[in-house]
Amino acid sequence: MSDCVFCKIVKGEIPSFKVREDDSTLAFLDIHPVNPGHTIVIAKRHSRNIFDVLPEDWDAVTKSVRKLSGVIEKALDADGININMNNREHAGQVVDHLHVHIIPRFKGDGFKLWHQSSYKDGEAVLVQEKILAQLS
Repeated sequence: MSDCVFCKIVKGEIPSFKVREDDSTLAFLDIHPVNPGHTIVIAKRHSRNIFDVLPEDWDAVTKSVRKLSGVIEKALDADGININMNNREHAGQVVDHLHVHIIPRFKGDGFKLWHQSSYKDGEAVLVQEKILAQLS
C-alpha cells in the first residue's frame, strides 16, 4: 500500500532502527517505546491485521517474535516481556499493517496492564455458546 508507513519502512523510504530482517519479516525499534527495546515485528507483505494475513506470513511473524523475545530480554537484562497485538481501530491499532509489539518489562517500570472484571451470573455460559456456535 503506497500510503502505509510500515510498507514505506520495508521499502527503505522511511528510516528505522532495524533489529532483524528475513525474507518475510522485518523487526525494528518502536519510535515511541513503552520501554527501551520496545520492538515492532511486521510481515513485509501488507495485510491490515490478523483477520486478513496470509497463514505463511503469520507463521513467519510469530517465529520472529519468539526468537526476538528471548534476545531482547537477555540483551536488555529485562525482567519479562509483553507480547501485544492490536487488531482494528477500537482495539488500539494505529497503523493498519499487521504488527506485533515486543515490550521488555522491568520491575517498577509503571507500565500497567488492562483492568479485569468478573462475569455476571450466567454470562460466561452465554459467551461460550456464542463462540462455540461460530466454530461450528
